[in-house]
Amino acid sequence: MPHICTIKTSLGDITVSLYDDTPQHRDNFTKLASENYYDGIRFHRVIDGFMIQTGDPLSRNDDNRMLHGTGGPDYRIPAEIIHPNARGTLAAARDNNPQKASSGSQFYINQADNGFLNGEYTVFGKVTNGMDVVDAIAAVKTDGSDNPVEPVTIETVELVEQQ
Repeated sequence: MPHICTIKTSLGDITVSLYDDTPQHRDNFTKLASENYYDGIRFHRVIDGFMIQTGDPLSRNDDNRMLHGTGGPDYRIPAEIIHPNARGTLAAARDNNPQKASSGSQFYINQADNGFLNGEYTVFGKVTNGMDVVDAIAAVKTDGSDNPVEPVTIETVELVEQQ
């Protein structure tokens, strides 16, 4: 049985299937989801025609707008770089580090085929339903930092099926 999660957002639901061959990323994502870690977190970086990014707990507070994209747990996940950054794939964000280790919580969904990112970021799942929601999020008005002017939030992430 695959690991399937529904990311419930303020603009609709996105269902994702997590890959078994990226177990550290899969298990970290499902652990955070089961702890309601993502509840109330905003999409803080949205670039139409590219990707939508979320997972920063600092984004819950609008007073921290300049810090959105810098927060998360105090650990990284070792790189599991196998899959391409194709339209509809779920990938782990990361800061600049030579090991290409991933952020403990931030992730993005590719709105386009972003082959130039291949080999740089761990792709650990794919959207199975809700690409229209991804496209709707990507189309919202953003500020100069690609942060949506009107917040788009994750209400919760539900684990639908698990091995």
